Formats: sequence, C-alpha cells, structure tokens
Amino acid sequence: MLTLRKSQDRGYADHGWLKSFHSFSFAGYHDSQFMGWGNLRVINEDRVAAGMGFGKHSHRNMEIVSYVLSGELAHEDSIGNIEAIPPGDVQRMSAGTGVTHSEFNHAKDQTTHFLQIWIEPNVLEIAPSYEQKTIAAIDKHGKLCLIASPDGAGNAVKIHADAKVYAGLFDGMQSAQLSLDMKRKGYVHLIQGELNINGITLQGGDALLISDETEIRIDQGKKAEVLIFDLHA
Repeated sequence: MLTLRKSQDRGYADHGWLKSFHSFSFAGYHDSQFMGWGNLRVINEDRVAAGMGFGKHSHRNMEIVSYVLSGELAHEDSIGNIEAIPPGDVQRMSAGTGVTHSEFNHAKDQTTHFLQIWIEPNVLEIAPSYEQKTIAAIDKHGKLCLIASPDGAGNAVKIHADAKVYAGLFDGMQSAQLSLDMKRKGYVHLIQGELNINGITLQGGDALLISDETEIRIDQGKKAEVLIFDLHA
C-alpha cells in the first residue's frame, strides 16, 4: 500500500526565528492520523534564522539524527561534545538515560536549513552517546547511500534502533531499487526536486508511506534529494 502525503498537508509553525514543517505530530501540532510511521516518530524540516537557535533542552530514550542541508548547525551537549555540523554531515545522538544539548546557527547572514529526525530505540536506558559522519555527495549520486543503521555499516552512523536510513541524489536517467520486507514499513521523504517512487510522482516536501510492498523503485528524478527509511512495523 502506498499513501502519498503532500508537503502542504504537514504541520507548520512560525516562531519568527524558527520556521518548521512537521511531518508527524509535534509540539503544538497534533494529527491523530500522523503520530509516526513504524518506529519513525519525528521529521521536522527546520529553518533557523541567523544568530538564533535552540537553547539547552533535554531528551531521553530517543535516537535523534540531524541532516543539514544548508548553513551550519552548532551542537553542544552535556556529554562533552562541541561540534559544527555542515551540509553533507549526518549527526546521531542517542539520548538514552538523558542528555541536554543546544543547537545554534552562529552565522550572521545565513539561515540554517536542516532535518531533525527522531527514531524510537529498540533498547532503553543506555548511556547517551554522539556520532558524526561526512557523507560525500558523490556517494549519493544516482544511488541510495546508507547513512544510519543498527550496525553502522560503511560510513553510516550507528543507531540503537531497528531502522535503516538511506540518502540519494537523482537526476535525469538515474534510477535505483531498494528491497523491502513486506512485514516492515517504508517511508520516503523527498527533500527537494521531483522524483518518481513506485510510479507516484513526488515534489519537494512530499512523503510516501509504504506498507505491504517488497520493493521501492526510484526514477525520473529532477534535481531530487531524498531520504528513504526501512522501518520496524
């Protein structure tokens, strides 16, 4: 089963310094039909104004992945990490027993645009930890590059969750396929451009919720950047 969710149907919050689209219920946005998909709980598309950011706040028992699209995100946490996250980098923070962190855009004249992703863990109360990897654009062109997985295979960050996350860049005749167990769920988030997934055309910001399918087929890209999730049902 394939369910298309259009970009404009997402939740939206404008806090002045922060403009955020919510793919699933989050903070003041609630939709009982979109509380998550499988063990994927949050995808927020955030734009943080220059010189602004999220002050210190806490998380517990959640796998949090940040995927920066433009600008730069400054991260600082209670376990001693002080990092800059540029475009192309993938950051993973396992909140476990509890972690406090902040995220800021220290630029004077540039918005930071990034995706904040929360995945429910398959193990609770672990020691909090942090990991960051650079994923070269060439590794995503015309193919699906694994960027997060339970075993941290290749150049992926390791998440404590029964899920895999892939990123890809597709244009023109480029195509790819991803096998999917029918007992699992798939989720496609098209970041930008245009892309055909299993015969359905997606525009930037659109999503496709997938169940009872054995394959995800990707083609007809037009400057497309996409994330694809293989999820515990």
